Amino acid sequence: MNTTPHTEWLENVTYDELSVGQSARLLRTLTQADIQAFAAVSGDTNPAHLNPEYANDTLFHGVIAHGMWGGALISALLGTQFPGPGTIYLEQNLKFVKPVRIGDTLTVTATVVSKDDEKKRAELDCQVINQKGAVVLHGTARVMPPTEKVRLPKINAPQIQLFDPEARFKELLALADGMPAVRCAVVHPCDVGSLSGAMDSARHGLIVPVLIGPAKRIRLVATEANIDLDGVEIIDVEHSHAAAQMGAGMAARGEVEVIMKGSLHTDEMVKAVLAEHSLRTGRRMSHVFRFDVPLYPKPLLITDAALNISPNLQEKKDIIQNAIDFARIMGVATPKVAILSAVETVSPNIPSTLDAAALCKMADRGQITGGVLDGPLAFDNAISAHAAEIKHIESVVAGDADILAVPDLESGNMLAKQLEYLAGATGSGLVLGARVPIALTSRADGPTARVASALLAVLAAYDARRERTVKAAALLKD
Repeated sequence: MNTTPHTEWLENVTYDELSVGQSARLLRTLTQADIQAFAAVSGDTNPAHLNPEYANDTLFHGVIAHGMWGGALISALLGTQFPGPGTIYLEQNLKFVKPVRIGDTLTVTATVVSKDDEKKRAELDCQVINQKGAVVLHGTARVMPPTEKVRLPKINAPQIQLFDPEARFKELLALADGMPAVRCAVVHPCDVGSLSGAMDSARHGLIVPVLIGPAKRIRLVATEANIDLDGVEIIDVEHSHAAAQMGAGMAARGEVEVIMKGSLHTDEMVKAVLAEHSLRTGRRMSHVFRFDVPLYPKPLLITDAALNISPNLQEKKDIIQNAIDFARIMGVATPKVAILSAVETVSPNIPSTLDAAALCKMADRGQITGGVLDGPLAFDNAISAHAAEIKHIESVVAGDADILAVPDLESGNMLAKQLEYLAGATGSGLVLGARVPIALTSRADGPTARVASALLAVLAAYDARRERTVKAAALLKD
């Protein structure tokens, strides 16, 4: 049996083999990914190619391909097929006739119209025609065809991983479509980042902000950053401690459904919430990061990377249950939880592997519900099916995790920041486990991350509202 893998070959057409009237062609269908890749490589981010709302109001009434994308197809034909490897491009003129739209299938044809035997040059007529038979692009190429015959293995094009943060952000915002804004206590928004994040969230229709903090200082920040606070409720308190207590108290009284952390320390905010006994649920409060990672096919939750420093087994149980419940709110019917450690086998020398094994058994016994758990898993086999296969790990979670449960805050925090700063992930996060969700942001977070965190909190608040309605209906029924 011949086990040699199939190899595609490139074979050129030498100058002597060319004849006037000889031609070749290639076919290509335009996709959205083609437009995005061309924009990324060329730097041409003209909104006519990338912004449907803008493009709809242009002469072409919709997104169109870059004109030079069609020109690049001609270059591909000449460089790989006809005349092929060894061809030197001397000149190309192009006339753009019609726009090319997503889904159009183009036939690119090059035909020899003349040869110069003295200089060993050729002139080719180039035509690009769409699936309707209409010419969209044409021109003339002058080239130096190869003089030596070459037959080479075809080189696969490098893979381009396209990631559109703006599109991902819009998809996330769409989850709140039709949901009226909720009242939100914005605690101590005394720097530009936290204040603008709150007002941007309000502008997107997510929250009705109630700004709590030193009113004079908040207005000064607004003036310096040109932020309009007209009509916004401001509760004047002296300092961050008082702001945290006021925000937690309003949540306890049902005056707000969401809390957003401003420019105060996380511990200060959480301490104020814990002091309000009516906000406690009997479950450990924990933080969940949500990341869109360019090289991962779906959103990834990481917990706990911001609140619980070194959680014990019972605390990890609550942390995981919080994350599962939130993943279900985000539309994941049965979240897959990978409990991380340094290795994927249980070892008495690595306590996190013992916790992972115990947590999986707790899930088997119904002490953790709503998700599928597996662990211990190392990071590679938690997110890579290939890595799991190499290590002979048979698991529905390995390589397809929705949630990464980390051993402690240090490892989780480093993992989260590596995803953001080295892998280009976009993140947001919130604190769960209390009666109201807390949108938790970092001082380094940009406007998009702050709005995304507010959105997560709003979705959690609506789910809490739904649960209260269901419970009230059940009580009336009884």
